[in-house]
Amino acid sequence: MPDILVLYYSRHGSVANLAAQVSRGINGVSGMAARLRTVPPVTAQNAPRLPVVPEEGPPYATSLDLAACAGLILGSPTRFGNMAAPLKHFLDGTGSEWLSGTLRGKPAGVFTSTSWLHGGQESTLLSMALPLLHHGMVLVGIPYAEAALATTRTGGSPYGATHFAPNTSDTALSTDEERIAQHLGRRVAEAALRLQGWER
Repeated sequence: MPDILVLYYSRHGSVANLAAQVSRGINGVSGMAARLRTVPPVTAQNAPRLPVVPEEGPPYATSLDLAACAGLILGSPTRFGNMAAPLKHFLDGTGSEWLSGTLRGKPAGVFTSTSWLHGGQESTLLSMALPLLHHGMVLVGIPYAEAALATTRTGGSPYGATHFAPNTSDTALSTDEERIAQHLGRRVAEAALRLQGWER
């Protein structure tokens, strides 16, 4: 069964919760499955070595995950209006995949969480979209046909799913945030079914 790679970095759990809802949307599409992967934190040279497999949560992503996926959805907390360093570090290492066109013609989406309502959610989504466009991916957003975009008073954007967590412990998603994240997963999965073999 083709899968959509949900690749994210989460520091306090909000982005992981969004990833779970995105995955629910993907798994609701017949013939598609979500593959959850994460990236390790970026550490200083003198920091202790990280385990090859995380102690909890999904495994770390590899280039094999990129090659096998039918689509890709990236998630990251916001860092000064940009994606977090661990996800950027992973993407910076995908030059071989860019040269070989591994992701070309596959659909992609993005999601984020911030601790400030106007803390750079949309610029973070756009910062994740840029490398996906360079890889030749087909970016999928969320149309206003999804009613939760009009009713949300927390997270949500046509650029991608978002969550507003005023405190690091506010990891629970609102009902609208859940719906928007599921919608994103569903749209990318449905696009992947339609785009299979498009550029091969």
